[in-house]
Amino acid sequence: MNQVIISAATEGETNPLVPNVWEMGVVLVGFAVLMFIVVKFIVPMFEKTFAERAEAIEGGIAKAEKAQAEASAALEEYKQQLTDARAEANRIREEARAEGAQILADLKEKAAAESARITAQAHVQIESERQAAVVSLRSEVGTLATTLAGRIVGEALNDDERSARVVDRFLADLETQNAGAAK
Repeated sequence: MNQVIISAATEGETNPLVPNVWEMGVVLVGFAVLMFIVVKFIVPMFEKTFAERAEAIEGGIAKAEKAQAEASAALEEYKQQLTDARAEANRIREEARAEGAQILADLKEKAAAESARITAQAHVQIESERQAAVVSLRSEVGTLATTLAGRIVGEALNDDERSARVVDRFLADLETQNAGAAK
């Protein structure tokens, strides 16, 4: 069988390495038709798809840039609000401190006034009690002095006016002696 092929190939004048012209023509026409179909229909679809993808990517990039700009603006607004809130908090804190200091000063002033009032009232009460004690002591000293003088003299001193004058004079002399000794 190999012999038949070899003998058939050598009998004709055709070279097996050189293609047949009709075959080349048919292949070229088929290739041209196929190329026409590819160029006319398939390449525009690829171009359309490529353009859509490029537009989607560019639109996505634009959207991303817009979203980035909005996020940056929101961040700046947030930072500004945070700064304002901190400043407001500091202002409120300072107002509270000032108000607290004012309240403390008012309370100290009220306490001082109340203390002065209580002290003055205590002085008045002490003075009235001292006066009452002096009056009580004078009467008791007068009574005791009259009784003692009556026992010493041996007579009763029943005259109240005279005994009151003697006691008053005696106490006045004692007060002058005490005042002179204190100086």
